[in-house]
Amino acid sequence: MGDGPKGHGFAQGFSEEALRGLDELERRLPPPLARFLPAATTPEPRPDGRPEPDRRPHYWGHRERLRQRFLTGGHAAMPEYELLELVLFNAIPRIDVKPLAKALLAAFGDLNGVIAAPEPRLMAVPGVTPQVHVQLRVVEAIAHRMARAKVMQREVISSWDALLRYCKTVMAYRDTESFRILFLDRKNVLVADEEQAKGTVDHVPVYPREVAKRALELNASAIILVHNHPSGDPTPSQADIDMTEAVEAACAAIGVTIHDHVVIGRETDASFRSLGLL
Repeated sequence: MGDGPKGHGFAQGFSEEALRGLDELERRLPPPLARFLPAATTPEPRPDGRPEPDRRPHYWGHRERLRQRFLTGGHAAMPEYELLELVLFNAIPRIDVKPLAKALLAAFGDLNGVIAAPEPRLMAVPGVTPQVHVQLRVVEAIAHRMARAKVMQREVISSWDALLRYCKTVMAYRDTESFRILFLDRKNVLVADEEQAKGTVDHVPVYPREVAKRALELNASAIILVHNHPSGDPTPSQADIDMTEAVEAACAAIGVTIHDHVVIGRETDASFRSLGLL
């Protein structure tokens, strides 16, 4: 085809103005296969005067409008399914994700339930892809990190509400029991937060000697025990009470105090100290 200007790849021979025009055209083009999808915008007239069916997808432009609403007005006025749509945009390109967002909320109750949903149950929802699972796990990890940053290296009495919010963020929507320990120094500052065990829907194994050993390793002066009830009811069971007494005895032998044992439920929590069980 002859020797044109070099150094511009496949675009050699095009002026900068022409390239800008191509960029603008690309931005205005509908998604692939859009002309095969149902119409939802005002049709253009055909040469014979009859309207030409517009086969652009009904969601064309919806993503950008939703992003702009979020950026200009914030999230407070947005329903949960729209916030979930914003998350799904990054995992599923060029299709309408509103039906999937609503299906996920119907399956898991609310946004918290969706974000914390275990992989097998999540992947069972039609339309969910591995990319969706990864995107939700990233959001969950960020939420956990942000909540944790508000309580680490802080005195627990003055940050008790933030501590409970952190525990609820991490544990309230799990579908199996988990047991974690918050380790405090002599000034009641939270120096470590560790998940010690995972269990089933109604049981988690806890070994008092291991709890005491870890407290010694971290040079902790006190601990707070936390576990969740997947049923949503935080009422301590007899097994919870027996386990707490065993941990308390093991820790007392090495001079470590149990400040509290908190059971995390979906809506409310239960404190052993408030209930007179410690």
